[in-house]
Amino acid sequence: MKKVVFLMEPFSCPSCVKKIEGALSRAKGVQQVKVLFHSSKVRVEFDESIVEADELQELISKLGYPVLNKKVS
Repeated sequence: MKKVVFLMEPFSCPSCVKKIEGALSRAKGVQQVKVLFHSSKVRVEFDESIVEADELQELISKLGYPVLNKKVS
């Protein structure tokens, strides 16, 4: 299991959080998602044999939320 933290542009509303959490939660290989509204971070625990961090970043970007940086551990 791997973890990735995406640093985002500041969120404008709580519905942004729900939109990102919902989309990532439905992605194959994702085990856990936590979106931190006030710190503009998205934490994802995922199975790297099923999905890659870059694919998760692309999913977030397609929702209209630019990712500024990511850290995989």
